[in-house]
Amino acid sequence: MSTDLPSSADLSNWRTAPFSRWAFRNIRSILPVADIESAPGSAWPFAARPCSFDSFGLRLPNGSMLDLQGFLKATATDGLIVLHQGRIAYEYYDGGLDRDTPHILMSATKSITGLMAGILAGRGELDIDAEVTSYVPEVAGTAYRGATIRQLLDMRTGVVLDAGALQAYADASGWEALAPGASADLHSFYETMRAKAVPHGGPFAYVSANTDLLGWAIERATGRSFASLVGTLLWKPLGASGETFITVDAKGAPRCTGGFCATLRDFARLGQLVLMNGWRDSTPIVPEGWIDDIRHNGDTEAWREGQWAGSFASISRNMHYRSGWYVIDDAPQLLFAMGIHGQNLFVDAASEMVIAKVSSWAQPVEGQSIWLTHKAVAEFARCLAGAG
Repeated sequence: MSTDLPSSADLSNWRTAPFSRWAFRNIRSILPVADIESAPGSAWPFAARPCSFDSFGLRLPNGSMLDLQGFLKATATDGLIVLHQGRIAYEYYDGGLDRDTPHILMSATKSITGLMAGILAGRGELDIDAEVTSYVPEVAGTAYRGATIRQLLDMRTGVVLDAGALQAYADASGWEALAPGASADLHSFYETMRAKAVPHGGPFAYVSANTDLLGWAIERATGRSFASLVGTLLWKPLGASGETFITVDAKGAPRCTGGFCATLRDFARLGQLVLMNGWRDSTPIVPEGWIDDIRHNGDTEAWREGQWAGSFASISRNMHYRSGWYVIDDAPQLLFAMGIHGQNLFVDAASEMVIAKVSSWAQPVEGQSIWLTHKAVAEFARCLAGAG
């Protein structure tokens, strides 16, 4: 992995093409991070069982077709792994990424934070139904008063960030270039935020600040850093083997909403863990009931009334969001983690398939790329079924 930071890549442009492709795999050179311990000596092994995807084809709205390589290029793919029955059916890297290099997962991080909440709830260390102020009393005077941990997990708080609050949150995260003398401080943002609120528990409303606050609550509930907890309770037990870290602000608060950086294979291992209902072989890591809850207990009406129902209508109108995971309830049910600029983890239990994809889209959200990626998931499943 290159360690020489191009003079043109910095905090002001690291999420902007063409700088982003380099930056997304060199986050250490851009942002402060906290290391997450992995287990290179006891990696969850992946045997290779290559599948031919010569018949892979996606028809575009204009009638033209994309083969597999065309899809990968069209969606600015840095890396993609397809697992079938726990074996690697396909693996691809581009743009300088390789098997050993971590890539930022953006908001797919929320899905990891959601799994950590489930692990801690199963251990009796986090009360999902408690109000967040029971762990972080500093927000009692803010719009988060009365919101529960469950509502943070499901994006159903009533917190509304206007443009000014969004900028203050962005500055606090450490992901933005700041004025001289200013400091990135997430905790201070929450203590002083002036966001408006509507009643908690309403429709799905995507507020990234919910998950960073959840990370603070997790650290308060356990008395341990998020990075330490992930390494000990999730990453090492599942057999993640590569370099892993999470971005932090100037005072060390983790970006639990978007800062997780991992190798593509470890990202795929996480998907395999979810496919296996939280088990690695005979060892339970995430409570099986937590995975079942993600699959079956999200509020579909909250999604239909929420802000993204229209955006996803071309993919499915039958969805829910639970504990940081998106779930398409159309058969075959599909669980997925999603981050801006094209980070995705798909879990298709019916097809025994996991797909991990990291990308460098030029725009944070690209409607056609999202649509193509979801169409590709179904096409991968079709090809695998045809291969027997």
